[in-house]
Amino acid sequence: MKYFSMKKILGAVVALALILGAGFLLRPIGFLRQITYMRETLTGVESRSVQVGGYRMHYLAEGPANGPVVVLVHGLGANAEDWDNLAPYLVKAGFRVYIPDLIGYGRSDKPTTGFPYSVRSEAAAVVGFMDAVGLKQVTLGGWSMGGWIATFIAVEHPERVGRLMLFDAAGLYIKPTWNTELFVPQTPGQIEELQALLMPEPKPLPGFIARDYLRLMRSNGWVIHRAMDTMRYGQDTTDNMLARLKMPVLIEWGAADRIFPLDQAQTMHRLIPQSQLDIYEGCGHRAPAQCAEQMAPKVVAFARP
Repeated sequence: MKYFSMKKILGAVVALALILGAGFLLRPIGFLRQITYMRETLTGVESRSVQVGGYRMHYLAEGPANGPVVVLVHGLGANAEDWDNLAPYLVKAGFRVYIPDLIGYGRSDKPTTGFPYSVRSEAAAVVGFMDAVGLKQVTLGGWSMGGWIATFIAVEHPERVGRLMLFDAAGLYIKPTWNTELFVPQTPGQIEELQALLMPEPKPLPGFIARDYLRLMRSNGWVIHRAMDTMRYGQDTTDNMLARLKMPVLIEWGAADRIFPLDQAQTMHRLIPQSQLDIYEGCGHRAPAQCAEQMAPKVVAFARP
């Protein structure tokens, strides 16, 4: 009887393992996300939501409650977890770090109507987020499209931004030399092209992960298309905004960035006289993730009050 019970238990364990394995192979990205969410919970990262303009906006918060505040804004097609490599350095230095998922991304609402997904509308949502959480003035950082959003906020609401950090930031009115449609890839080959744009010498994705990524693009790629449609015609570009910035500005850039090449960082640096430009050799557009260890000392030192 005891042997029979153990046999049943073993069979159930094997069956569960097979089910989980099959699920992982079919939906690996969802499984990996759940592991990330579990790790966040176990390491004390707070996962919360607030209402902003009638939409639910999800955010992560970590670090001491009374620490100086840093808000980090992710880029196009990304989410709060993209800051996972850099944020811990700020937390360790005593900062209170808030990382929202922009409307349409991550665990925030994805309204199909009523929200234009423009830089201007996302900037308004970030300001609304700051109001909802009770943040009067912050050090604001933005990566890629998030840098564009952060610049817009700093110009329109300078009293809310004590210091500004731009990481491989978008915003200048420069027509891309690469295929912008790659941000919503349709084939495994296009995923490889996108990876090569984002970082030097990327590792190829396993086939089952690439298939799941393409499935997600078919489901959620419309958000990226809408955002890019608002950018195509130079709406709210920052060329004429940058000289109006009065707060200290840190510009962090991967020397091998193919999305926004280094000359764009140098243009921003020239247009913002009080800016500091740091360049990281061997790093691409994903420098804040790929080169967080090298970048962290500069970021922490700049963000200190």
